[in-house]
Amino acid sequence: MEKENHTSVSEFLLLGFTSSPENQALLFALFLCLYLTGIFGNLLILLVTASNRHLHTPMYFFLANLSLVDLCLPSATVPKILLNIQTQTQSISYPGCLAQMYFCMMFANMDNFLLTVMAYDRYVAICHPLHYATIMTQFLCASLVAIPWVIAILNPLLHTLMIAHLHFCADNIIHHFFCDINSLLPLSCSDTTLNQLIVLTVVGLLFVVPSLCILASYSCIVSMVMKIPSLSGKLKVFSNCGSHLALVILFYGSITGVYMSPSSNHSTEKDSAASVIFMIVAPVLNSFIYSLRNNELKRALEKTLSQRKIFSQ
Repeated sequence: MEKENHTSVSEFLLLGFTSSPENQALLFALFLCLYLTGIFGNLLILLVTASNRHLHTPMYFFLANLSLVDLCLPSATVPKILLNIQTQTQSISYPGCLAQMYFCMMFANMDNFLLTVMAYDRYVAICHPLHYATIMTQFLCASLVAIPWVIAILNPLLHTLMIAHLHFCADNIIHHFFCDINSLLPLSCSDTTLNQLIVLTVVGLLFVVPSLCILASYSCIVSMVMKIPSLSGKLKVFSNCGSHLALVILFYGSITGVYMSPSSNHSTEKDSAASVIFMIVAPVLNSFIYSLRNNELKRALEKTLSQRKIFSQ
């Protein structure tokens, strides 16, 4: 009987980017450039790591997986943003909204796990260099990627199935540019106490635990580096971690701004801007941060491009 008293919602309105037509055109160009740049950069890393045998190491195996995720994460939101700007609509269907929420959560979780795994890889490489090959075996590397994929697939499935059982009434306006779970729950006219508890518990664990692991890894790395007598030796070690550390700061900094700051500091503009950073900008920058700071990757890229040029002739 309760279900019959509620109006069924067939679509939601995404109002994360509502502005004048001039700004809409600028946003379209900006998101299109970011999206195409990210696809190009991450595909290039996948091509280089796959075609150069000397890059078939744990570090580049994890980097290739990160590039794959960074191809998919913006693809869950940007095409819909571009379509809505082009057609001057803000609507997304109810099934489309749930699907978008699922894939956004899955790829964001996987990004989070891979950054943690890469921190552990750097810890082993710097703190236990003589045992690196025996510790980072093929089985361990495959497990460090496969287990996070299983968790990343099942966790958002739980949230999606629970939201699918909620009733949504007349209010269908989402003050965000994508279907975020924290924006969907307040729109439901059902009791969402259990949903909110699970979101706080599970999502909190999935981000707090990995961030603590990253912090522990870098604490050990810093402690090890401080024992190196020469300044040049210290800088060399830190340069090996610089790319990964930059990605960690960018990713966790923006997530903290959205999900872990006081509710009094939240606004549609601030949340949308921070979400754009970790869901769109960070995946684009990941490939370029690693490419520009990694001489080995740059040499492999030059080699791959020269080989392609020779074959094309």
